[in-house]
This record gives sequence, structure tokens and C-alpha cells, in this order.
Amino acid sequence: MDPRTAPSIFTRGAVDLGALRPSTPPPAASRPAEPGPSGAPQPGGGGVVIDVTEATFQTEVLERSMTVPVIIEFWAEGYPGGDGLSPVLAKLADEAAGAWVLARVDVRTQQRLAQMLRVQGIPMVYAVVGGQGIDAFTGVMPEPQLRQWLQGILKAGGVEAELPGDPRLDVADDALMAGDLDAAEAAYKKILGETPNDQSAEAGLAQVGLLRRIQGVDPNAVLAAAREAPTDVAKQTLAADVEVISGLADVAYKRLVELVRRTSGDERETARKHLVGLFVLAGPEDPAVAAARRALASALF
Repeated sequence: MDPRTAPSIFTRGAVDLGALRPSTPPPAASRPAEPGPSGAPQPGGGGVVIDVTEATFQTEVLERSMTVPVIIEFWAEGYPGGDGLSPVLAKLADEAAGAWVLARVDVRTQQRLAQMLRVQGIPMVYAVVGGQGIDAFTGVMPEPQLRQWLQGILKAGGVEAELPGDPRLDVADDALMAGDLDAAEAAYKKILGETPNDQSAEAGLAQVGLLRRIQGVDPNAVLAAAREAPTDVAKQTLAADVEVISGLADVAYKRLVELVRRTSGDERETARKHLVGLFVLAGPEDPAVAAARRALASALF
């Protein structure tokens, strides 16, 4: 299940953060987190990553969240997945430069705090805005999805700051824009190796393939050749590539759907795969893609 859409303990109203207000005054000033033991999450700079205890929870989380969203990470050394999530959260907190604060809670030393917040597993991440918990997830979330989740938390907190984009994608996109297809391909593949199914990287890789296929071709000659050979898979798929790069994706989709109708066997499968590959360039939410998928299903069945 996607942790961004799973019902959280907050949406079920199971946690009253007000119950965590201590009866004795907490320390007045926050402090930067000290370096943790080997394997523990390391803090970022500038006070955007802090260690929190039950005694400092009101100051560091509840009161601080009245002015800036606070993301609480419950962690413990040696738990599967924690070593992968903690550095990413710290990095994103540093990048955000104060737009939100990461509060870390070590469940080994803060067991009562973890119990009061009904921690369901390690690692677990809570978002607190205006003194109220608004969302939570358990486990490791890939960085692209984590950025989106954080953006939603910022919006809920009325923060207008945009989170920085994925720097890995910036490198890949820059190489693509510079025409260095080899470097772009390697960068997109590296992202997919680290975060499989990253839609932006998949689209970028598909664009690399498209640009390679149309290198050096004469668009008019390609389209003319396709008109003369309506069942030639190679000519029709190349014509579809030319149409996509020319901003005529819906025309390209129709061309390949008709090719699927006119062919059979391996040729039909080649046409289908090529069409599906072009869908990746636009993304699943593109209305033209949705219409073409329905037409393709009709052509196949």
C-alpha cells in the first residue's frame, strides 16, 4: 500500500498530542542534535535536525510546530530500513533551509514517548502542524515520493516554499538538454537503479530513446514513406516518433492503434510495445494517453 494514501493514526483520531505536554517546564532553548552512534542517523546543520525527548517534546515539537511544520522520525539503530530513510530525511531538512524541522526520537531511550504516540513500527514518521498530528507513515518511502509527501505537509501548514527538486534528475535533465544522450541515459538508469519506477526517470529514459531513433531523419520523408506502406511496422513506428517530437502525440497514438489493428503476431506486438513506450513520455494522467489506451484495448480485444 502507498504510505501516502494509507489511513494514519492521526486521521483516525487515535492520538492526542496535548496529552504529551509535561507537567514540569521543559528546557527553554533547543539544541542541535549530537552525532549519534555508528549506524544512527546523522543530524543536518543549522538546527533543522534536532534530537527530542519526552521532556523537550512540548518545546521542540508542539510549540515549534505553531510556526513551522515539524516532522518526527522515530528510529533505532539496527532496524531494517532506518539507515536508508534517516540520511534522506536529514538531507531534505537541510535543503528545506528551515521550511520544516526534523525531530528525531530514539525509541530505545524514549520508549514511553513512542508508546504514547502509538508507534506502529520502525522507522515511523509523523507530521505535526499547529500542534496537531496531521499525517504519518511507517517504513521507508522512496525519495521522490517522500518529497511529494513533504510538499503536501508544507501546503497543509500554509508554507509557500517549494521543496528543491531531485538533484539527480537535474543532472540527467541537464545532460539531455545539452544533447549528451549517453550521459543522460546513464543518469536516468542510475536513478531507476536506486528508486525503481520513478516516473520522471522513466520518462527521461524514454525521451533518450526517442531522440536516438529520430537522429538524422528527414521528417517529411519519414511521413511520406509511412503513407506509402501502411502495414510496414518500422516505417509506421518511426513516423509516430516524428509526430510525437513534433507535438502531435495524439496523431501518433492513432497511427499506432491502427497499425495494431492491421497487423498480427510479432509485428502486432512490436507496434503495441512501441505505443506503450510512447505513453511513458507523456505520463499516465495525460488525457490523450487515457484515450489511446482505451483504443488500444479495443484493437487488441
